[in-house]
Amino acid sequence: MGEKREFSEYAKSSLIRISKFAHILLNVFLQAVCLYYYNTEHNNSDVGSRRFALFVVLYTAVLCFSLRTYRAYSFGMSRVTMLVYSQSLSVLIAGASFYIVFVIANSTVFTPVPLIILLAVQFLCNMACTVLINKLYFALNKPRKATVFYTGQAELIRLSDIAERRKNFDLSGIYEVGQDSFEDILPKLAGSEVVLVAGLSSELRNAILQYCLESGKQCYALPCTGDIIMMGARHMDMFSVPVFSVSRATLKIEYAVIKRALDIFCSLAGIIVLSPVMLVTALAIALYDRGPVLYRQTRLTRGGKEFEILKFRSMRVDAENDGVARLATDNDDRITPVGKVIRACRVDELPQLFNILKGDMTVVGPRPERPEIARQYEQVLPEFNLRLQVKAGLTGFAQVYGRYNTEPRDKLQMDLMYINRMSLAQDLKLIFATVKILFLKESTHGTAEGQTTAMAENKDTTTV
Repeated sequence: MGEKREFSEYAKSSLIRISKFAHILLNVFLQAVCLYYYNTEHNNSDVGSRRFALFVVLYTAVLCFSLRTYRAYSFGMSRVTMLVYSQSLSVLIAGASFYIVFVIANSTVFTPVPLIILLAVQFLCNMACTVLINKLYFALNKPRKATVFYTGQAELIRLSDIAERRKNFDLSGIYEVGQDSFEDILPKLAGSEVVLVAGLSSELRNAILQYCLESGKQCYALPCTGDIIMMGARHMDMFSVPVFSVSRATLKIEYAVIKRALDIFCSLAGIIVLSPVMLVTALAIALYDRGPVLYRQTRLTRGGKEFEILKFRSMRVDAENDGVARLATDNDDRITPVGKVIRACRVDELPQLFNILKGDMTVVGPRPERPEIARQYEQVLPEFNLRLQVKAGLTGFAQVYGRYNTEPRDKLQMDLMYINRMSLAQDLKLIFATVKILFLKESTHGTAEGQTTAMAENKDTTTV
């Protein structure tokens, strides 16, 4: 029975993989047609030449990298609109890369009109293919019976993003676990195909995980901070028993040099290329209320060192005259009309390129917190200062995969996931992934009205 089920799952996943592969081939074929047009229209070398093949390979490589970075094929887990957006952004980046390289290789500026027409056709194809593949996914994968085990209302809320996916899960039971043993909850596991757990003790969680592995059930477990820290542990081969070594994050010298060089290059390039945007923004702010253009604020970076972060001012000059440090809320009346525009486009963050050039910040790293807010978080989460193992960044794991109002514990865990796996490849991936969230409104949601921090102050926030 188990082998039959495994074969069925393999067949369904293979069908979805084939659909994804066909979609990639379709986009590559359309780009090859565009390249063929450029070659024949401008009397370039024979279209069957090695150069033609190299351009197609380049386009395919950039396209596949972008699709993977933007999770453009997460069928069944993301909304259709988000999938189409991710795929369209991927073909845009791949097409732009192709055009730039093609122009450089031929030392001629070609009209971009055929490429623009191609992008429009690809957008329509992506929309049609995504709808069809998404329908195929849910036709093959019916909602699975799921059981939820949690401790405390805060943990149930953290699980809600997973549990509320009605097309994926058919919730057969939601149980709050107190002093229950594994034997007490074992009957509640019967009939479930998926188990979701959050906040359980290590002993009980391990027992559930073992049961799920043995019985072929899938288990989703929300990690505690200790789990994230152990992800970065090194296995020691010098002992006769399994031993993991955990130490404070340090950058290898070659990575530190490359990372700093990347910071200097990116900040200088950004300042030069975006200088017209920054000039227009500065003029708009100054003309609106005659107040200062830049806003300086004390933030924390590596080792708890304080520095002054630079931002374009998006709020009234008297926004914090009461002396209370607070994050922006939804519909915050302190934000000016100009501020609403520049915050939506993330333009208010551009002056931080000077912070990066100076060395106070890096391109990729945990976002810097205000000392007052960090102290509030640390009263409930003493481990929150683990984010200060590395230099603060302009973008990071929590910014790409979280939101402005992400809970401090979740933000800490996402930042630790980055810190434990720092690498040049990870940095480049997060830089590219940041492009995706620039135009997503949900990633800029403020805190709830009346909150001064992202902490759910009226909820149980006890750590596990």
